[in-house]
Amino acid sequence: MEKLYLIYINSVGKDWQGNYLYEFLYSNTIKDVDGEDWDAVPASNRPEPPREEFVKKVGKLTTNVKLSLVQQSDTFSVWDAVDGIIALGWENIDEYDEYPEIRLWFKFGEEIKTVNDKLYEKDIVLEYNK
Repeated sequence: MEKLYLIYINSVGKDWQGNYLYEFLYSNTIKDVDGEDWDAVPASNRPEPPREEFVKKVGKLTTNVKLSLVQQSDTFSVWDAVDGIIALGWENIDEYDEYPEIRLWFKFGEEIKTVNDKLYEKDIVLEYNK
């Protein structure tokens, strides 16, 4: 089975119930993956998802867990996530009353199985198109 690696988390918005919608984009390579404005510092919502040729699988997530994403950062660029300086996305705990026992975070190049396992620890499952 071909290995797939997380290369981007796309925020789609919210559904009518207030759940957050995300797309987890996977590729069979992490070499030379790039997208429009990935070098923008700070990212400030300018970076676009990677070029279509890199995306081999997409997992859709509907959750009440809010994620902070590197492309929304007012400090970092997407390339900082590619270089391992910061995660692609992490659980935003600003509104929590206490620190969670398990905090979600996802790094660039993380294998699809690891992403699924992290989400499963919080009873969250990505839906993949068949």
